[in-house]
Amino acid sequence: MKTNLHPTDYRPVVFSDEVAGFAFLTQSTAQTNETVKWEDGNEYPLVKVHISSASHPFFTGEEKIIDTEGRVDRYKAKFAAAEARKTALASKAKKAAAQKAKKATDEQ
Repeated sequence: MKTNLHPTDYRPVVFSDEVAGFAFLTQSTAQTNETVKWEDGNEYPLVKVHISSASHPFFTGEEKIIDTEGRVDRYKAKFAAAEARKTALASKAKKAAAQKAKKATDEQ
């Protein structure tokens, strides 16, 4: 087994999710230049995160769609077009069946 593989320089660090206004103090080796004064009056290194358990849709139960390239809109448009084609084909088949039935009754 390899020796000296795991870090040993753990220290108290505050992780902050600024979107949700949520922060927690834990042990970490994450490097940062920022500091913050914590609830106990001591100053700790600060690591800012974009998503935490306070803002992640899995934990909050909210649906958030982060779409930077329009992928969701393209998918919705493609799905709507497929539904429109499906409806048009169904109505066309229904008209053809009605015409065929009318033609069959006219011949008798």
